[in-house]
Amino acid sequence: MIFDSIPTSRTVSPIIIEGSGIADSKANPGFLWVEEDSGNPPQLYLISHDGAISKRIYIKGAVNRDWEDMALVSDELYIADIGDNAQTSLDYFFYKFAEPSASADTVSNFTTIRFRYPDGSHDAEAFLVDPSTKDIYIITKRDSPSRIYKLAFPYNISFNEVEFVGALSYTGVVSAALSVDGKEIIVKTYTNLYYYKRQTGESLASAIQKNFTILPYKIEPQGEAVTFANNNSGIYTLSEKGFANSVNLYFYQRK
Repeated sequence: MIFDSIPTSRTVSPIIIEGSGIADSKANPGFLWVEEDSGNPPQLYLISHDGAISKRIYIKGAVNRDWEDMALVSDELYIADIGDNAQTSLDYFFYKFAEPSASADTVSNFTTIRFRYPDGSHDAEAFLVDPSTKDIYIITKRDSPSRIYKLAFPYNISFNEVEFVGALSYTGVVSAALSVDGKEIIVKTYTNLYYYKRQTGESLASAIQKNFTILPYKIEPQGEAVTFANNNSGIYTLSEKGFANSVNLYFYQRK
């Protein structure tokens, strides 16, 4: 077994209703970034590993149409506005900016990466960024099976068209995470954590189309977020509130 089967649990306080993405902070050790999805302000929460909310930081000029996942790559945060429940949008966005410090109140400088699919609209809630190439891999949710699209670096500042590069053997993907060393991948659905090992030089798309291990997972009310700890000690998961009375931050210790 790779991680403990029973996670430690910390109550998030004050409550975050619609957490849809998390990333373990490098600039602020002991804290995580959390985003919420559609209908919420364009802001990030900084919460401690014990679940206490430290502050909110606004992304001035950004729009939260449907933020569905996030990633910290080197010293930059990527926010994915890729959700589309009705599958009617023509284009989608990533916001990319330097990771803020805990003393910041607002992020004003960011890059918008706009993209479109070659085959129409898709609802997606997960992505991965290859730290060596900066290519972005988007994993769709509602397609059966979930499809993988590649947004190749360098990104065009005005418009990008992604490329279909494969599919998983399952559907319903709601988050994905890459370990800091780039050797481990987790793809999350509402019911499972799929764990993959990546070989040196292998693309992320190739790695997540191979054999996987299903990790122990405590089912959450609407669990839509997963991230590796920066010190490689384990993984964190977070849920939307759903119909629960509270929101818990779970940590699965590496064995």
